[in-house]
Amino acid sequence: MRLHRNLCFTVIDSLGFIFNDGEYADKVVARALKKDKRWGSADRKFVAETIYEIVRWKRLYVEIAEVKEPYDRDNLWRIFAVWAVLRGIQLPDWKYFEETPIRRIKGRFDELSKIRKYREAIPDWMDELGVKELGEEKWSKELAAQNEQAKVILRVNTLKTTREKLRALLMDANIETIILPEYPDALVLKERANVFLTDMFKEGLFEVQDASSQLVARFLEVEPGMRVVDTCAGAGGKTLHMAALMQNKGQLIAMDLYESKLKQLKIRAKRDSAFNIEYRIIDSTKVIKKLHEKADRVLIDAPCSGLGVLKRNPDSKWKLQPEFIDNIKKTQAEVLENYSKIVKPGGKLVYATCSVLPSENQEQVKRFLDETEIGKEFTFIKDQKVLASESGFDGFYMALMERKK
Repeated sequence: MRLHRNLCFTVIDSLGFIFNDGEYADKVVARALKKDKRWGSADRKFVAETIYEIVRWKRLYVEIAEVKEPYDRDNLWRIFAVWAVLRGIQLPDWKYFEETPIRRIKGRFDELSKIRKYREAIPDWMDELGVKELGEEKWSKELAAQNEQAKVILRVNTLKTTREKLRALLMDANIETIILPEYPDALVLKERANVFLTDMFKEGLFEVQDASSQLVARFLEVEPGMRVVDTCAGAGGKTLHMAALMQNKGQLIAMDLYESKLKQLKIRAKRDSAFNIEYRIIDSTKVIKKLHEKADRVLIDAPCSGLGVLKRNPDSKWKLQPEFIDNIKKTQAEVLENYSKIVKPGGKLVYATCSVLPSENQEQVKRFLDETEIGKEFTFIKDQKVLASESGFDGFYMALMERKK
């Protein structure tokens, strides 16, 4: 591979925004890709993948480069040089690479690879927390799986097409996919491609949604004609899946604290022809109280640490703080206690997170059922723990409960 100056400069600028200014990697990458209209798909791929790789392995590369925060441009070039050397890329004779100690970089890599927190590039506190909650062996496997590149997975919009028809249309566009037998609505791309540019996407024939996330709507056992409430809908990946499973029949109420997220969901719903969705901003407790005991099904896709989706959001390794995890657990407990009251007697509730920590998952459910007044009105039916190291997809948790009649 030959390095091109303008692409490398874009990578360096982007790393500065992420590491020094605290910007989110996905936003920075999206902005970087708009920088030069002349770039072809290989150029864009290089920029996006290099930024994400260096963000993912930041701790390891920084340690090898022997640089400290905040990183000036020289430091960022040193980090970049480490990435290039370890990738076996020939360094051009640019001034930034003049004193790159190639043998030392390789030697340091071999040394540091024996220590998990460097090998998997993770903060000390997160490593300690993972070991405490999952144990050494399971946590080591999970970290390794979370450092693999995430697959691109589509969810077929069954309101408009079938999996077989969509697969054939994608094949016509030279996009090959694999069927996952245990995920009825999923297609996995054999090779990464920008599927958002396809006519199939613009016509609402699919959404991009991880296979683990696709389990949640089915786990809730929604059926056409029901009244269903998605209490933390966000931009609505699971809401849209439920609309499809309900065949647009019945009432689906999508709620969120943020109007901006519901606006995104409205755009997606229109494209997908999902017409049974109502939108409600949670701007007061009244919004929830009005729905008490009114829903056949309730989904609480709770805010969480996101430790099950690090492969998709590698920068969250560096943005998350220990106090955030403590605070989010309090939020989860409150959300579960307050929103569960929407379930009517005989109705069902799913509590879900994209975390792999038992303290955010099984322990939250147990505390709800054992220690809260409303929780005592529910019966635990089943739960599912999805680890990236076992499934190959995102880490997830979901628990199904029924309100007693």
